[in-house]
Amino acid sequence: MELSTAVVERRTIRHFKSDPVPEQVIREIIEKARWAPSWANSQPWELYVVIGDTLERFKQINRQKYLEGDSHPSEIPMPTEWPDPLKKRVTWVGKSVLESLSITREDKEKRRRYYGDVHSLLGAPCMILITLDKGISIEYAMLDVGLFMQTFCLLAHEKGLGTSMLAAAVRYPQVSRELLQIPDNQIIIIGTALGYPD
Repeated sequence: MELSTAVVERRTIRHFKSDPVPEQVIREIIEKARWAPSWANSQPWELYVVIGDTLERFKQINRQKYLEGDSHPSEIPMPTEWPDPLKKRVTWVGKSVLESLSITREDKEKRRRYYGDVHSLLGAPCMILITLDKGISIEYAMLDVGLFMQTFCLLAHEKGLGTSMLAAAVRYPQVSRELLQIPDNQIIIIGTALGYPD
């Protein structure tokens, strides 16, 4: 696959098949993605690959916390306001996603269930969770994480896999901390759902 084709064709996947992603495939993608550029080749990211029973437990608890209205903040502040024209783009994509699922603006229960699905990673059989050491400059390291994730997502697409980078995966950081035993010196940045698109 040509790189330009992968860049244009890659999409955020909104529903995944339950088929597991072979461990060797995940390892190959990570091995190549680590060549993404980073400040002074620091490669500051730490990766947690979450599958199986641990992932199922994560999805169940994360979804339940959302449905119960838990308002615990993520460790990275989420945007609360968007300047124009960014607000138009954000509004458009949100509206497009719900329309494609035949969920009307007025149907609050269907919307709530859909966002519950988002918090359970849209059915993905794998999550890649990224953390950074709290002792480094987070602002520049976040750029490095973005470069790594873009590279990871393009490589996954090349192998016929889909991805969805989800703030919902890090909305309740204590869930990840407990299930994955993430140490206190790490800050939880982003989770990416990985699997075969449905």
